[in-house]
Amino acid sequence: MIAFAVLIAIVGLALAGWFTAKGKAAALHTGRGSLHSLPRYHGLYVALWTLVPALALWAVWSIASPVLVERMIVASPAGASLPMMDLERQTVLSEARQIAADPSFIPINPLSPKFAAQFAEVSQHYALIGAVLCLIVALAGGGLAFTRIAAAFPARTRFERLAIGGLLAASLIAILTTLGILASLVFESARFFSFVSPLDFLTGTHWSPPREIEPGMGAKFGAAPLFWGTLYIGAFVAMLVAIPLGLMSAIFLTQYASPTMRRWCKPILEILAGIPTVVYGYFAALTIAPRVRDFATLIGIENASTESALAAGLVMGVMIIPFVSSMADDSIAAVPQAMRDGSLAMGATRSETIKRVLIPAALPGIVSGVMLAVSRAIGETMIVVMAAGATARISANPFTGMTTVTRQIVELLTGDQEFDTPKTLSAFALGLVLFGVTFALNVIALRVVKRFREAYE
Repeated sequence: MIAFAVLIAIVGLALAGWFTAKGKAAALHTGRGSLHSLPRYHGLYVALWTLVPALALWAVWSIASPVLVERMIVASPAGASLPMMDLERQTVLSEARQIAADPSFIPINPLSPKFAAQFAEVSQHYALIGAVLCLIVALAGGGLAFTRIAAAFPARTRFERLAIGGLLAASLIAILTTLGILASLVFESARFFSFVSPLDFLTGTHWSPPREIEPGMGAKFGAAPLFWGTLYIGAFVAMLVAIPLGLMSAIFLTQYASPTMRRWCKPILEILAGIPTVVYGYFAALTIAPRVRDFATLIGIENASTESALAAGLVMGVMIIPFVSSMADDSIAAVPQAMRDGSLAMGATRSETIKRVLIPAALPGIVSGVMLAVSRAIGETMIVVMAAGATARISANPFTGMTTVTRQIVELLTGDQEFDTPKTLSAFALGLVLFGVTFALNVIALRVVKRFREAYE
């Protein structure tokens, strides 16, 4: 409630600053060229100086205040009854926080309700302090900006600099997030490789991670079957479905379909990309997998299972069709009309024009779509969890069950797990390898696109 009130107050102050500054700047206008910037830029300048520093302070305070609240409770006389062990103490404080936010919450530790009221009181105290500080900063920032309003003040230039700074910050957030993910994977993977040899991990063929540290356990962390299952399902079976269907769909929609049919078919096709993956998982497990099993029995395969690489790959291929078709569609449609007309004028048929002119010219976009689809497929989780099985094996038989890197990460990091054992740390090593494979695919795609783009430009 306090956070919402603070947000409303800050936005209200920003709007008030905008109207006030705009009115003051308009009053300074005495004729053509008397103002350096339009009145609206003066208003935007004051509004930003009112809004941005206050919101930044509130964000920092929201992160720091829980730590301050916990320290104050621990330092209070009642905090002497808290458990000495850090894990138990954090459990009590966490449950007290949840009880303060939701009185219907049922705690596990009997000490938690004792601190709930104190937790709510101290949290409200710090929230009020943060609210007052944010309002002071909003008033100070808006007031300082308001005093700078003058006929010669370059409000537009200052506003544009602030806008560019915001765009730069947004870009840096994306970059820093990627670097943070990579750094966490590298750090945790390094801890794992201090227990297990990277060679055993990358080339071993037996995957059965032990719960405890034991001699010779490196032989049980062979992840080659996981990598094989990931590539076999995501980069082979799924691509056998997605590439032909996606490419042929793009050719039909751009070269043969009427405008009315294209207007209806293209959005319907792209709906496939918006269906939740868990729905695809249910479809694979309940519809496709039994039919794949029946087909395997029909052709003479004994003891066929409903969990198979083929069932998961088929559904995964259908899921990523829009990634291929959309990129191929846009690339083919972007080929200059003069190339089509020139080919047809030379006596080529429409199919020959498509095969020898349009497809080669649109190849960079098609390759980009295929690589994007492969990256999406090898990172898929729900379909393989529900339809591919959990057996780590290296096999070319599509009717057998296989497991993938993503499924094993889910199994290793869910449930009651200790996050400092080789078994759980192996999930980060698997994630690092998956990250590297995806990065390599993107690099290959960029090099292929650059090569063929130079050839056809």
